[in-house]
Amino acid sequence: MSVSSRLSDAFAKPHPALVCFLTAGDGDTAANLDALVAGGADVIELGMPFTDPMADGPAIQNANIRSLGAGTTTKDVFAIAFEFRERHREVPLVLMGYANPMIRRGPEWFGSQCAAAGIDGVICVDIPPEEDEALGPELRSFGVAPIRLATPTTDTNRLPQVVEGSEGFLYYVSVAGITGKQQAAQASIEDAVARLKKATDLPVAVGFGVRTPEQAGAIAAVADGVVVGSALVELVAEHGREAPEHLKALTASLAKAVHSAARAPRKEENA
Repeated sequence: MSVSSRLSDAFAKPHPALVCFLTAGDGDTAANLDALVAGGADVIELGMPFTDPMADGPAIQNANIRSLGAGTTTKDVFAIAFEFRERHREVPLVLMGYANPMIRRGPEWFGSQCAAAGIDGVICVDIPPEEDEALGPELRSFGVAPIRLATPTTDTNRLPQVVEGSEGFLYYVSVAGITGKQQAAQASIEDAVARLKKATDLPVAVGFGVRTPEQAGAIAAVADGVVVGSALVELVAEHGREAPEHLKALTASLAKAVHSAARAPRKEENA
């Protein structure tokens, strides 16, 4: 299976996709990632630890600190990704992180390493669409999808810039803030997804603040995918070596809710 097809296949399933995030190097990452897959995750996001994760709340900040404290390097992240790809040939793997570790050795180096490790997409939080040249062309040249973020403050004038050049899926950050416990109102998510759907044919996945199967199921009724991160990262912190069984259980309950969500009719269809 080619690198470029895994993401499109994940979102072409007859149900919304569950996207699960963990930080690389935080605990037994290989066993934890395997647990997510066993629990039914459709797409895996692997966080690159960084000293200043400005978009992340306490749970993921602490995961970054634990990972860096254990000596995790960018080389280690790629090794984790490569070994994951060897074990899971069909599960999409996306790197999520910040510009410094991605471009400090040059974007061509980073793109080549992503391709060699079997990474399907990259979410760079702090490279805006206006600065796509910093990384985007090299990712595309290696068949790696640059995945863009849209937020509640992405207005109609700027949205075309966000969408243009984005591949794989569009990640809607549902709150104007950091990852963690706050969650947007369901009505605002529905309105935002409908607006994004009018601007792009890409699948739209919604994240930030999604913690429970009930929340995930409600979002899955209107979106193409649901992203869960902090709730999973907290299990790694709480359970340590025993984390895989807890990760598998939560992922399974999230997957059941997301995969069984009844799709709500588009608002224009109700008009």
